[in-house]
Order: sequence, then structure tokens, then C-alpha cells
Amino acid sequence: MAVSGTPERAVDAPGIDELLERVRAGYERIEATRAHEAARAGEALLVDIRYAALRDRDGLVPGAVVVERNELEWRLDPRGSHRLPEATSHDLRVVVICNEGYASSLAAESLHRLGLHRATDLIGGFQAWRAAGLPVLPVPE
Repeated sequence: MAVSGTPERAVDAPGIDELLERVRAGYERIEATRAHEAARAGEALLVDIRYAALRDRDGLVPGAVVVERNELEWRLDPRGSHRLPEATSHDLRVVVICNEGYASSLAAESLHRLGLHRATDLIGGFQAWRAAGLPVLPVPE
């Protein structure tokens, strides 16, 4: 029975680990070095969704567009009135970067639902980028 009049939840709903596994099975994720190469070749748009405190602490990915997670879908929907100038096509290859590669998986899946069929996320997130020795810029003061 529900407590305080709230509806009962399905006991078979997936936990976050199972949900991540399901989401990630729907697209091919990308490693840091490949993402860096694709961005340098103009074949991918890197999108950093880390919150400001993490960017301030750890630095920025050169060339990445910073989009707060709560604005991601509005900024990347090619048909949206609030889209970024770079969001011109559903064929855009977007690589979403979070801190460790968890939130970005859910974000990439959300972009797929908007029709951005080439959206993916960075395996290991920013921490994997830095561990691979790829360029990181300090945050301007």
C-alpha cells in the first residue's frame, strides 16, 4: 500500500546501473583520444556539461562548448528557438563530456530522443581526457 497517498512504484523499475547499461547499449561511446581527433578534424562537437565548480577546479577542454546540463536539449535541438549556432543538423556528431562519464551517458541518450542520432558520450568523462594527457586549459580568472 502507498504511504501518505503517494502511488506505489513498480518494483521492477531498473536501478541506475541497469539503466546506464541499457542506455549505453543504444549507441557507440567514444574514448578520449578518438574524441580529441574527431574534434580537431572538425568531425565532432565537444559539449562539456560539467557544472561550473568542476570546470573551475579542473579546467576546460579546448574547443568544447560549455552547456549546462539543464539547457542541453534546448541548445542542441536543430529545430529549437534557443539552439546554439553549431546545432544545425540532426546529423551533427555530438560528444557529451561530464566529469566521469555517467551523467553524459544519460544526456547522450536524451539527445538521441531528439533525433541527434550520432550523439555519444566520452568514456570516463573529463577525468579520462585529462588522464590521457590531452590538452586542458585553465579557467580564465
